[in-house]
Amino acid sequence: MSESDVVEFASAAVVIAGGTSGVGLASACKFAQAGVPRIALVGRTESRGREAVDAVKAVAPSCDVRFFSADANDANAVAKLVDEVLSAFGSVEIVLNSTVGSAAPQLLKNIPLDQLETILVEQTMGPLIMSRAFLPQMVERRRGVILNIASDAAKLATPGETVIGAGMAAIVMFTRALAIEAKRDGIRVNALTPSLIGGTLTHKRMQQSPFASKLFAKAATMANLGVAEADDLADLALFLASPAAKKITGQAISANGGISAA
Repeated sequence: MSESDVVEFASAAVVIAGGTSGVGLASACKFAQAGVPRIALVGRTESRGREAVDAVKAVAPSCDVRFFSADANDANAVAKLVDEVLSAFGSVEIVLNSTVGSAAPQLLKNIPLDQLETILVEQTMGPLIMSRAFLPQMVERRRGVILNIASDAAKLATPGETVIGAGMAAIVMFTRALAIEAKRDGIRVNALTPSLIGGTLTHKRMQQSPFASKLFAKAATMANLGVAEADDLADLALFLASPAAKKITGQAISANGGISAA
């Protein structure tokens, strides 16, 4: 990678899948405050999208931030999304995939057989589809950054996360392999692997599951540096996308308050 390949925030366009809440929205605000002029927030709910655009505009009024409705797990929808975003912004230099599945941790013996494929696909496919869809225009320009959010379930065997962990591990290995492929084209690819993320919609939803709630409560006692919040992951995403991380690729980096040293 030459210095001319490094993505500078001042001339970048960022696409954030799952950008209407949680880590995705927190990252959008951080990117906007850092001077990124064009941000595409991708989600499935129009009302939440409008609220997210307003939230980013509140911290960076000059940023051209737009909501695009699409399901990151739907290849056809994402192909259409690429055309719409490139039509609006011309190019995309940074893609952040902050999609999450809806399944709560539970023991494998209790998961119905006919739900296994759904859980795995819902957990895994968004980052793969989004990365593949936006990669060609990055290759053409020989510059770009892709960040995929997985979790520490990719690294640590945890009861109740057999299928979720399999999906997270798939995202991490996909990230590492793509980093080796894409480095020759000046593109960096990294994964963020949090454990708990306090205050998010996902965390609140998991509290409704007795098993997941107990699992997360135990993990929180091990976070002696504090349970990570959306802003903590957004700060990490901002760093990994920045020129300060220009030599970092193929890594899966945890931000978990000390829950583990994975």
